[in-house]
Amino acid sequence: MSLIKLMVKGISYSHSQNGAYALILDEVEGQRKLPIVIGAFEAQSIAIAIEEEIKPPRPLTHDLFKTFAERFEIQLKQVIIHKLVDGVFFSTIICERLGVEEMMDARTSDAIALAIRFGAPIFTYKDIMEQAGIILSGEDAQENSQEDDVDDIVAQVEQIIEEDTKVDDYSGFNEKQLNILLNEAIENEDYERAAKLRDELNKR
Repeated sequence: MSLIKLMVKGISYSHSQNGAYALILDEVEGQRKLPIVIGAFEAQSIAIAIEEEIKPPRPLTHDLFKTFAERFEIQLKQVIIHKLVDGVFFSTIICERLGVEEMMDARTSDAIALAIRFGAPIFTYKDIMEQAGIILSGEDAQENSQEDDVDDIVAQVEQIIEEDTKVDDYSGFNEKQLNILLNEAIENEDYERAAKLRDELNKR
């Protein structure tokens, strides 16, 4: 199965009603975006890694992991977002030490926070991109600045989340929207809403 290379487009600093952040990954050779709802701690860690001039007074957990890995000659080679189940993305990090590769399961937010620090590429599979990728609406999407582009995607995700809080019937949502909502509900430990969304996905 072919891999699609992704790059970090940006991360939302604005909260949705439920306090979630949206990490936006760009398809390198395409126009689709992959939005992933993440927690506040992971959002802060990724934001600090993106903004290289920001240096926390003490190392964050992901910084410590990188220092530890480098001390023992471990390199993170790549991250693969390999599965999407009930709105949750599953990732694998591939590391190398002394010519030997190892694969480890990781939360996607942690894997991306580490990939940025190591300068490692991020990939996903075609079927995941088809299932969860979105394209910005509007004819002028390609003319937007990077900041506006991220804001537009975040606004779309947050609009879906805001509309979701007003309804109990999810039959009007498509599968991509349901996956975004389910991911957001799980991140916020809203398991009652997550169960309803999972049931709707299982009907499809």
